[in-house]
This record gives sequence, structure tokens and C-alpha cells, in this order.
Amino acid sequence: MMTPLIKPLLCRRWSRLGIPGAESFLGNVPMFRMSAVLIWLLALVAQPAWAEAPPRLKLLEQQLAATAIENPGEYGIAALDLTNGSAVSFNGNEPFPMASTMKVAVAAAYLAEVDAGRRSLDEMIGSTTALGLMDRMITRSDNRATDMLLATLGGPRSVDNWLRSHSLTGMRVDRTIAQLLSDRRDLRDIRDSSTPTAMLGLLRLIDSGPALKPQSRSVLLGMMGRCITGSNRIRGLLPPGTRVEHKTGTLSGYTGDVGFLTLPDGRRIAVAMFARGGENRPAVIATAARAIYNAFGVTNGASVGAMQQAPNAAIPAAPSNSAWPALRTMDTGRSPASIAN
Repeated sequence: MMTPLIKPLLCRRWSRLGIPGAESFLGNVPMFRMSAVLIWLLALVAQPAWAEAPPRLKLLEQQLAATAIENPGEYGIAALDLTNGSAVSFNGNEPFPMASTMKVAVAAAYLAEVDAGRRSLDEMIGSTTALGLMDRMITRSDNRATDMLLATLGGPRSVDNWLRSHSLTGMRVDRTIAQLLSDRRDLRDIRDSSTPTAMLGLLRLIDSGPALKPQSRSVLLGMMGRCITGSNRIRGLLPPGTRVEHKTGTLSGYTGDVGFLTLPDGRRIAVAMFARGGENRPAVIATAARAIYNAFGVTNGASVGAMQQAPNAAIPAAPSNSAWPALRTMDTGRSPASIAN
């Protein structure tokens, strides 16, 4: 009954956004997924004022939307070219749990204290240095190390205040990792959440903003480059040797990965990918990351033309088979101490 009313409305909105192929794409979307399309289109017009996306990135955005809609679960994806400011997103203003991706903010807040002369990376916290705790927090997603650093800073509120001091909204830090894991799981809890575009704001602040001095920035990016968790997410389908600096987040029913990937020409792309529900989350993140890498890396008309041959095709998600052995078990069978990685 609602299909004749909703689909023409979506077609008109899609066309006004300058994205081609609305009728053919929407004609293949099941009615029960139509609300997801509507939410995406409404969110799209309220994105932050990044640079206007070129046609190839509008096509990418359409492909990302198709992939997210056709896979079970809910996805938030955003990417930003740190050189020219062009950006894409799907559900960019929708809050998702951060899980352990919040550890990037903890590290940045602590390093800012170091830059201000109030703390030192050589400071002993328990039986190890702050630098050692931070390395374990970022590279191995050590939850105990995270909470020790948080306690030294003054608790979650101190990190949240640091975010506000840099005008970062759409992101909040409310609890320690121990508190987060002990609370009843609610993947729509607004506490300790971030929108994909808010996470891009944090990543841009770290990469090229005034929040950190060059040495502290190098320390954090170096640790993110050595992150050993989530090899089947952002890094999963990128060309061998691609430089990736990232931090993962995992809860039961939730998968996230945020960070930076470097294109062959040296440009850096900040990416934030959150997923809740469904069973194919890491594979969807991996295929979206590869699509972002390909589209942002396009520099000639021939490649753009190749993309335009099939503008409405969804990016096929990597299959949940033996090629992705951890796909169905990544969020289960782990101790509470590591499940938020």
C-alpha cells in the first residue's frame, strides 16, 4: 500500500541530491528496507560542510548505500580526504557505539597533557609507563591499560571535556571500559557513542589539527599503524602494503574500525565504519574500505567512466566462508576483558 507513495518521494529526493539511477536502484529495494533508504537520504542533506564531492564520490556514496541496505544489520560509514576535504558518508549522523575505538580519544587526550607539560610518557602508572600502557591500549586493545590511563586523567569525563574543548560534537565518553562491559548491553545506548562524521572530526583533529604537537601525533599514528586487531576489517581487502593506521572496536553484535589509509599518491583518507546487527559486519567493512580506496584514488577520466558503467550496483560483500574464518566467531567466545577491542 505504501510503495507507490514512498518510492516516488525517494526518487525525487535522490535526484535533487544529484545522484543518478534512483528508479533502477529503488526498484530493487525490498519494502522492508525502504525506511533505511529514507533515513539515509534525510541524513545526507544534514551532513557537515565538507568540500563538495565530485561525481565519482557521489557514485561511491550510492554504492555504499546499496551495500549497507542489502546486507543484514545497520551500518554507518564515512570517509574524508584530508588533503582536499571531499567526503562521503552513509548514516553519517547516526550514533553508534564506539566500543574500543574510543581509545583513540583517550590516547589523544593524554598526549595533549604531555604536550602541555602536565604529564610525561615516562610517568609510572602501576608497574609500567604511560607509554607502555598507551601502546597496549592501541595496538592490542588492552582494556585494563585503558582504564588505568583514564583514571590517571581523571576519569571518562576528562576525556569528554577534552573533546568539547575542541568543539567535537556527536561523540561522547561516559564510562570506563569496565563499566561499559558490566552494564546491560544496548547497542543503541547513546552513552559512549559517536556518529561516523563525528569520528572523522576527531581523526582530522589528530592528523592535521592543533590538538597535538608533531611528536605526539607521530607517537599515536605509529601505534595505530601497529594495531594487531581486526585484520579482516579496513585492512582486509586493501592492496598488500597499503599503509593503514587504525583502531578497532568490538562488542557482541557490533563491529567497528576507524583510522587512516594512505593512497598510492600519498593522500590520506580518514575513515570511520560502524556496524551493528547482522552477521557479515567485518566483511562489509572490508569491502566498503576497498571501495573507498578505489574511488578516492581515481585521478583520470577513464577510471571515472568505468565506475559510471554500473552506478547502481552494490559492492558485493565478502562472503562469510572459510576465507573469513573469524567472521562468525569474532564477537563470541572471548573473555569480558577483551570483548571491547
